[in-house]
Amino acid sequence: MSTAPGSTATPGTPRVLSAPWRERYLKAIGEAERVAAAAPAVVPPGSSGSFLRDYWLAPEQDEANLVVLRRSDAEAGGPGCGGMALLNLYPYANGHMLVALGDARGRLLEYEPAQRAALWRLVDDASAMLARAVEPQGVNIGVNEGRAAGAGVPQHLHVHLIPRWLGDVNFMTAVGGVRVIPGAAEEMARRLRAAWADIARERGGGGR
Repeated sequence: MSTAPGSTATPGTPRVLSAPWRERYLKAIGEAERVAAAAPAVVPPGSSGSFLRDYWLAPEQDEANLVVLRRSDAEAGGPGCGGMALLNLYPYANGHMLVALGDARGRLLEYEPAQRAALWRLVDDASAMLARAVEPQGVNIGVNEGRAAGAGVPQHLHVHLIPRWLGDVNFMTAVGGVRVIPGAAEEMARRLRAAWADIARERGGGGR
């Protein structure tokens, strides 16, 4: 396979084209993003601007909001350490979960070490719930930090847990452009809560 000048390629991998002239364009986009972030946000009345923060502040709506695990600051280890796990309303796969702290910050390193530790404990527990409730063959776990990385709520960092099965990227996804989610979110939430109740009992009641 031949390559164009300025590009590199290894058999079986995509070509890489060096385009240093795009650096000015990318810097301009970054500056525009910083200006937009500094501007006053236009949010609906009564909203914080982050649906995750709104959910955190409304524990009485946990069932409606598909929150399957909530941990207060005191339970999680200190101020700002509380968080929750919930089902993604627009999932990539059946059981796609989001994990976030109640404290809304845009970058992982903006959180204190104790908060980051609390966040990963929640990820551990969400993973345990998924394993118990849906028995996936694999799980994608990741963070999209910042809008350029694909974050849908860039001001409130959250972790995605996406259960996977061999063949889940199937004909409908590849040809029809449609991803089929074989199950209602409410039923999945029920299964996850039941799984967490079992795990908590096995841990001696606390499950923390």
